[in-house]
Amino acid sequence: MATTTYVPIEAKTLASATSTVTFSSIPQTYTDLVLVANLFYTPSYSRIDLQVGNGSVDTGSNYSVTEVYGQLSTYGTQRNSNQTMMRIGYAIGDNTAWGLQVQIYFQNYSNTTTYKTVLNRCGLAGSNGTPGVTAGVGLWRSTNAIDIIKIFSPNSNNYAAGSTFTLYGIATLILVLMLLVELLPTTVLTTITPLVHQEHLHQVKI
Repeated sequence: MATTTYVPIEAKTLASATSTVTFSSIPQTYTDLVLVANLFYTPSYSRIDLQVGNGSVDTGSNYSVTEVYGQLSTYGTQRNSNQTMMRIGYAIGDNTAWGLQVQIYFQNYSNTTTYKTVLNRCGLAGSNGTPGVTAGVGLWRSTNAIDIIKIFSPNSNNYAAGSTFTLYGIATLILVLMLLVELLPTTVLTTITPLVHQEHLHQVKI
């Protein structure tokens, strides 16, 4: 099996509080996308809402999500269909005293024949509140490729300064090597090119 690698596409660290973070013009050269975020809210807790699109964000009722959550002795499930966004995370915390770690997986995001599946995992930890975890699966009912992702707060609360968001593309080793070849000087291509060719042959045999 070919080795997969996370390739950083774009990273954002908030210099000031804001309610919306957008990644646009996402390249279509990867198999999947992963968005990793470390969040704080101000002035109070809220949740994460997610919209995606092609060229522009889809605000129609084309989203659904099913989620399980647990907070100490409290646990449960929830499902929302025909929504104008995907709800990510059960609840998150208060400014710098609480923090939420989020991983969102966009599977087969660039295909143009199937609806898009989005997986998420969230962990909430803080010194003045109840820790908790959530896991969910969402669906964007569109066959369009995803080239824009919008994360936003649905109420008047903001993501606090210092919150970070990093978007990765998941690539096979052959793609990573090819990207390196494009960046390297010509003098080293004679060394790298045989490695790329060898990995390509290995994948064909598999």
